[in-house]
Amino acid sequence: MNFPLYIAKRYVRSKSSQNAINIINLITFLVIVIGSAALFIVLSGFAGLKGFSLQFSNTFDPDLKAQPVQGKVFTLSEEQEAKLKLLDGVASYTKELEEKVYLKFQGKSHIAFIKGVDTNYNRVTEMDSTILYGNWRINEEEAVAGIGVINILGLSVNQSALVVMALKPGKGSLSLNDLKTKPYFISGVFGVEENLDKKYVFADLPSVQNLLERTDREVSGVGFKLLEGADVISVKKNIADILGNEVKVLDRQELNSTLHRMLNTENLATYLIFTLVLIIALFNVVGAIIMMVLDKQQNLKTLYNLGTTVKKLRSIFFVQGLLVTGIGGFIGVVIGSLLIWSQLAFEWLKITPSLPYPVEYQWINVVIVLATILILGIIASKIASSRINKKLIAST
Repeated sequence: MNFPLYIAKRYVRSKSSQNAINIINLITFLVIVIGSAALFIVLSGFAGLKGFSLQFSNTFDPDLKAQPVQGKVFTLSEEQEAKLKLLDGVASYTKELEEKVYLKFQGKSHIAFIKGVDTNYNRVTEMDSTILYGNWRINEEEAVAGIGVINILGLSVNQSALVVMALKPGKGSLSLNDLKTKPYFISGVFGVEENLDKKYVFADLPSVQNLLERTDREVSGVGFKLLEGADVISVKKNIADILGNEVKVLDRQELNSTLHRMLNTENLATYLIFTLVLIIALFNVVGAIIMMVLDKQQNLKTLYNLGTTVKKLRSIFFVQGLLVTGIGGFIGVVIGSLLIWSQLAFEWLKITPSLPYPVEYQWINVVIVLATILILGIIASKIASSRINKKLIAST
């Protein structure tokens, strides 16, 4: 067996003759365990919050979406549609037209967006699964609105005729003649996320094109559902080649880039804060090892006289520090894992009586915590073991 490892293991298991050193070693070990467990729990909590925050994106946004580079709409020709239907990796696509409109009902008003969608929309997204009341029934006379719009205007399913008012395209001063109106009965109410619920009314694409005085070839976006295992980068390039330079193709993360940046920044900031706490905590490791060195000075002198080099003596306490931090970090991750698994299984911690706090167990977080603990342990052990020198040994 490796000599420094053998001695280090003996030192880890043995107790000092001085009770104060035993207490310091125990506190140091507990600090590492608690710190690593806390870091793992926080990272798992943020992973759960990130997944929870992005639920609406997975429901509302397609895998890929083509949007105009400039302006609000672009023209999708019959030839381009024919090519899109034959595109490898695409399961389905949907056309949509979106514009800001003025909503009115019985003296109440609200500014929102009307989104005209075709019959393929629910093959590309999962919006039909978000219906709270009524049905996803969209046609010339019926539309689906968000719960926020319903509450603001006081609408009722299958009873309320919502009036949608849109500006006609053109330039110059505005007048009442520039407004075009279209009534819709509300067939269903969806609920995804507070901002989206106040923002959108879904209607039939041809009726919205007519309301906005757009041709049947003008759309504001084309959404794509990809086949499982499809190469996203390759499909994006092929779609861009078909639709031309006037259109940009974005994936789900790019469609919500601001939200992703915010979540990633918060996650990184939290990790750095807890890492700083661990750095402060691991100063205890430096102190504990130095105390152990002083306690074992007589042993060190004996080993030195028997031919052990100063380098190997340093290695003993360096390995001891690694063992303490490594074992402590591992136990901390195990404790953190048990707490996360218990939350996933029993949902004992809740945000509201019906909503458990979201957590997500990810192996990458296990690796991050253990790597952080080991790196900091290496630094702390190196600093502490470097105090051993011939002068210290000779002073006993």
